[in-house]
Amino acid sequence: MSVSKDNRTDQPAILELLEKWARSVRAKDFNGILVNHSPDILMFDLPGPLESRGIEAYRKTWDLFFPWSDDPVIFDFDEMNVEAGDDVAYVTALMRCTGTEKSGERVSLKFRLTVGLRKVDGQWIVKHEHHSIPAS
Repeated sequence: MSVSKDNRTDQPAILELLEKWARSVRAKDFNGILVNHSPDILMFDLPGPLESRGIEAYRKTWDLFFPWSDDPVIFDFDEMNVEAGDDVAYVTALMRCTGTEKSGERVSLKFRLTVGLRKVDGQWIVKHEHHSIPAS
């Protein structure tokens, strides 16, 4: 994994926040997945729903992901870049996961992740999450 070279003091905290999030996904730990997400998060996702608004809608997307994903869950960063200002940051990443389609076909998926964060009371909070794959 590569991380952008800018040595801003908030970059390690943001990197750790996203690493903890990914570990929580692998552990199927809903509390860990949700902990640093805003109550009014907006997420754009690959399989649908296309748009999820609010923490409850965001949580429900994981109910769709886990039955699809392999066990153990593969949900890993290949590359991550963090750009942080004083109270706003964004992350771009390349990730991979593996699961089984309804047809029974096993799929290894490389996807893009973009995350928008805001610092609130000294803590970074995920306000926007966008998962995408290139159109074919």
